[in-house]
Amino acid sequence: MSERSPFRPALERALHHALSYLGNLEDGPVAATATLETLRSRLAKPLNRAPIPAERVIDELVADTEGGIVASAGGRFFGWVIGGAVPASLGADWLTSAWDQNAASFACAPAEAVVEEVCGAWLKELLGLPSHASFALTSGCQTAHVTALAAARHALLEQRGWQVERDGLFGAPRIRILSSDQFHGSVTQAVRLLGMGTACVQALPSNRMGQLEMATLDEALRAEPDTPTIVLLQAGDLNIGAYDSFSELIPLAHRHGAWVHVDGAFGLWANASERYQSLLTGVEHADSWATDGHKWLNVPYDSGFAFVAHADAHRAAMSHYASYVSYNEAVREQKDWTPVWSRRGRGFATYAALREFGREGVAALVERCCEAAHALAVGIAAQPGVELVWAPRINQGLVRFIDPRPDATESDHDAWTDAVTEAVLRTGEALFSNTTWRGKRCMRISVCNWQTDASAVARTIAAVTEVLRTMRAARIGQ
Repeated sequence: MSERSPFRPALERALHHALSYLGNLEDGPVAATATLETLRSRLAKPLNRAPIPAERVIDELVADTEGGIVASAGGRFFGWVIGGAVPASLGADWLTSAWDQNAASFACAPAEAVVEEVCGAWLKELLGLPSHASFALTSGCQTAHVTALAAARHALLEQRGWQVERDGLFGAPRIRILSSDQFHGSVTQAVRLLGMGTACVQALPSNRMGQLEMATLDEALRAEPDTPTIVLLQAGDLNIGAYDSFSELIPLAHRHGAWVHVDGAFGLWANASERYQSLLTGVEHADSWATDGHKWLNVPYDSGFAFVAHADAHRAAMSHYASYVSYNEAVREQKDWTPVWSRRGRGFATYAALREFGREGVAALVERCCEAAHALAVGIAAQPGVELVWAPRINQGLVRFIDPRPDATESDHDAWTDAVTEAVLRTGEALFSNTTWRGKRCMRISVCNWQTDASAVARTIAAVTEVLRTMRAARIGQ
């Protein structure tokens, strides 16, 4: 870059601040420390009348956001299923912004178009999905659900003589979605966006393992045999990482003419590891799948992937033609497969992460996170007054903190669990989030970051142990 380039000062300052932030992840607090009022007082300035030098804007942005950045990029963040960003993917993401490609088509982003072709092939290979499946790189798993369910909607209604892309849903046959009661809220958002309505989702009871049972699904399918149906199965639910039995449920759904969609936001990545592949036996026979890149693949936000076994339905649901748009029959035109045209070239970060990891690296990442989640859950549950509610099968676990008072009720245990989790957060040593599962308030342990290692696990267990010791002593002494 020329010394006189207008980009140099701002980018050099950004590099300096980024390296400083990343270099302090191990030592700094995980949770944000600045209050809402503080952040507003710093950032809500009157809009300046005159221009400000770009490098000064960067410096002031960093100063004004201090304490308001959650260290989810580091190895002690266990609050939600949020990964970090491996170095190659972060570097590629910076280049993505610098290259500023509109990744709608080959004409305006040739290299991105080819990168997406390669990423699609690599991802299907890693995730154990059929090579003939079409795919889309989306902004996240929620948009991947929108993409895949739009293809399902097209296919099911086309079978009944209804062209939904042309005629809409007014007067169309009603579609229902059958799922276990553990389905994720992103599916609810997707069906709202698709005009199907949240009432189309029928939550069926799951068993004690968080799974949808064959008899339960069979009964629901038989209840409305003529209704177009999507069966939504879980590949790792958000609380305990439960997997439905794909080898049983997918053939059953297909015998009833249903479309099977798999929510594998993070759990689909278990197929990259021989150790965990048995959890996904038969998943390749579904009709569509959705997963995230910014979870277990550890690429920067935003990154999701949709896969559809029926490419014609996928393309029909997404594609649009206009005289002013360039088309190239020799390549895969991205805009034919995604809900949006103007989009950043997110394939570069995915490509870089897959290259940095390789097949063995992705498998090792999955296994390391699962081991860390188990060590955290068991290590925390070994302390006095802690109940191990769910020992992780993969990277999700649950613990519950028991109020030490002899007359404590279940609601007291719920409140105590929230209080302990909040106290851990205030130490800055780790960040967990809470959930209600089977009527109990629990602290959720979620491990998805490539930087979570044995030292991060030990440090976190020590922090929770000290918080518990102090709080229990104060509680008992009241």
